[in-house]
Amino acid sequence: MRVLMFGRGVIATVYGWALEQAGHEVRFLVRPGRAAEYGDRVELDLLDARRRPWGRRLRQTWSTGLIEHLDADHDFDVIVVSVGHHRLTAAAEFLAPRLGAATVLVFGNVWDEPADAVAPLPLERLAWGFPQAGGGFDGDGILHVALMRRVLFGTLGGEPTSRERLVRQLFSDAGLTVSEQPDLRGWLLIHFVADAGVHSQGVQLGSLSDLLGRPASFREAMLTSRELLPVLEARGVDLRRHRGSTALFRAPAGLTAQVLSLVTARVPLANVSLAAHTDPRAEEPRRVVEDMLAEARRRGVPTPRLERAAAGLRR
Repeated sequence: MRVLMFGRGVIATVYGWALEQAGHEVRFLVRPGRAAEYGDRVELDLLDARRRPWGRRLRQTWSTGLIEHLDADHDFDVIVVSVGHHRLTAAAEFLAPRLGAATVLVFGNVWDEPADAVAPLPLERLAWGFPQAGGGFDGDGILHVALMRRVLFGTLGGEPTSRERLVRQLFSDAGLTVSEQPDLRGWLLIHFVADAGVHSQGVQLGSLSDLLGRPASFREAMLTSRELLPVLEARGVDLRRHRGSTALFRAPAGLTAQVLSLVTARVPLANVSLAAHTDPRAEEPRRVVEDMLAEARRRGVPTPRLERAAAGLRR
């Protein structure tokens, strides 16, 4: 299949690499002028856990195909959109007149109602998923990233369409295990709350990497996510269907924090995902905190911990 990755961020790059390794033709759509800035190669420092639970370390220079324009009559089969939640609507608006015959995979955080977030695109042309990879580019442009075995998919109701099944097969071809989430909307909103808790601490410390070895910060992150659960209930999420996803928030925060601090410091797969996030100017963590707080205020849910984190952003 011909696959277009929307942008050349961390998730687009690592999954683009995996899909090309499986024999698919992969291109990256970047903004005008960015092709020269990025160059035609990426230095990968990859911990690949698709076949080994502890991962296999791979260092490789990978040649990427970058394009700066997308014609309306292109012949890509799948377009993968993995951008910050606050950029989803703009991405959908850009793609709507350039959709061709492609299926669009929305592949990342969503906080608005999913259908509303990508409203310019027809729902029947969409697939929904969530990556299980993490990392970041360092100052030299090297991508340090961990790729997990599983990748999450789901629908907004009903069985997967033929287009959605095609996208699942695409990722299965790349050696990834497809995991189905029966209530994807609820899971996405819960994941956003989890991110809000962690990011609330990262933005105060400087970056997510500064959480490493700080059980007190992990404890505060868990308590922040716990205080946000009523926001999910106000959004209509049935938390009884997601006991596993919310278990960390409900467990004794001190114990959970000690475990998370140890795991992220000592387990390579977890460490790579967190340690690479060193940019104190990263926009997505700040937007997660701000948008989460705005929703809590609209719903009348008190969130003193998140309020404190947001206050730090305004200094």
